Amino acid sequence: MSDESEFLEHIPCESCGSSDANSLYSDGHQYCFACEAYVPAGEEAPTKQRRTKRMADFVSGAVTALGKRKITEETCRKFNYRVGDYSGQKVQIAEYRTPDGSEVVAQHIRFPNKDFIWQGDYKQGGLFGQHLWRDKGRMVVITEGEIDAMTISQLQDNKWPVVSIPSGAKSAEKSLKRSMEWLLGFDEIVLFLDNDEEGIAATEKCAPLFPPGRCKIARMADYKDANEALQAGRPKDIIDAVWGAKVYRPDGVINGAEMWDALTGDDEILDSAEYPWEGVNTITHGLRCGELVTITAGSGVGKSAVVREIAHFLLQNGERVGMLMLEESTKRTAKGLMGISMNKPIHLDLTPWAELDADERDLRKAAYDATVGCGRLYLYDHFGSTQVENLLNRIRYLAKGCGCKYIVLDHLSIVVSGLDDGDERKAIDVAMTKLRTLVQETGICLIMVSHLKRPSGDRGHEQGAETALSQLRGSHSIAQLSDMVIGLERNQQDEKTKDITTVRILKNRFSGETGIATHLLFDKLTGRLSECRPEFVREEEEDDTDNPF
Repeated sequence: MSDESEFLEHIPCESCGSSDANSLYSDGHQYCFACEAYVPAGEEAPTKQRRTKRMADFVSGAVTALGKRKITEETCRKFNYRVGDYSGQKVQIAEYRTPDGSEVVAQHIRFPNKDFIWQGDYKQGGLFGQHLWRDKGRMVVITEGEIDAMTISQLQDNKWPVVSIPSGAKSAEKSLKRSMEWLLGFDEIVLFLDNDEEGIAATEKCAPLFPPGRCKIARMADYKDANEALQAGRPKDIIDAVWGAKVYRPDGVINGAEMWDALTGDDEILDSAEYPWEGVNTITHGLRCGELVTITAGSGVGKSAVVREIAHFLLQNGERVGMLMLEESTKRTAKGLMGISMNKPIHLDLTPWAELDADERDLRKAAYDATVGCGRLYLYDHFGSTQVENLLNRIRYLAKGCGCKYIVLDHLSIVVSGLDDGDERKAIDVAMTKLRTLVQETGICLIMVSHLKRPSGDRGHEQGAETALSQLRGSHSIAQLSDMVIGLERNQQDEKTKDITTVRILKNRFSGETGIATHLLFDKLTGRLSECRPEFVREEEEDDTDNPF
């Protein structure tokens, strides 16, 4: 049936014998509203057409305007949407035909309480209203319900193709697949499904069915569907949604032309903090939320001491910090942070609390209040549980439940060392991928400690061998997925330099700057790591009387 055909006159029906129920249209086709016989244009009416049993079961009704829905009689006649009686109740009747319009195959019966039943088999037909339109064109709009389809059609003078899926959002994908050949005859396919959870989910399933660039998504923020907007007196919103529909793109694909507001808004200001050492900040430009920082070194070089200094510095600057220190107890971590605040390694003092003098107690209480007891530090009491999924859940909780922007994980190797299959490389790949995804999901800065494998040659990292990305233990995924990799180097056996740690930036995705950032001097009396001049290392080898400060 052509979208441009017009009603001419009522004529007798040769199928049922009615004197005036048959209608003749300008393109030559005929349709009887009594027996629903259809005669395509160019064909002669059959002298006799028996109504099938299925047609005898169909509900009869009259075309009339739907006042509450603001749907006119003209629109209802276009779609042959009728009102009738079923089991003593007034019902609305939506008609489904074969795609060519030659036969009614189903009726969708709507009751006053919004319940629905089917008469016939809608799967044998096309989409609701499909037979009304040409097989190709510029644009077709697909809605979730018959009334929404008639709403949009009416607002466009019933001249632009609009169809509806037969049985709600859950059937959308299968229904569109059945009519795919017809739909692909249109340059643009606009999905205008309901703006609710089911409609949005159905849109995400259906949009990828169509070739890239052909499908558009229409949405109205303030209304569930088109007819709701029409009843609210907002027809313009419906038209704007149709003609302003956006080309479907899968999640994660962004058109650069839509990024100006993001680039110039407040979100462009990075949520960041500094390291405790100027040399490291100069090359790295600080710590940033949304990044994964890996700190690596050989055994005993002082990785845990470095991350404790970083955590302490963040706490002093008002940040919320989570710490998962898997090789030490929460008491050891707490004493380490308190000792940094006191400039005294109190974890080495085994004096019972009851035997400490009042001044020492006051100092420790003040250090506790400034660090562990400040309300912004969260420690993970692991009790030996280091399963990957368990740790991921704890990190997610620290981020979302506790509001921690900066989280320390010390260290990765212990997370995967206890796995049953013994494939450490694969286990690290899996763990790193999950950690990287979690950082992106939560927006935290994850400061992670990782071990190194032994370098080639006689000199190991414990003797001050230079660190490199290729020496990260187990898998190259650590280097690939980290935003920043910081190597620590210290010769533990050299009497002159055993307390000096070289900090080397091995990877810097943010600025690309790498190389030696600074040197840290460990003071045994205070337990602190303080920045010293880079040239001090070379001078120390020649003259240990030089003052590093």
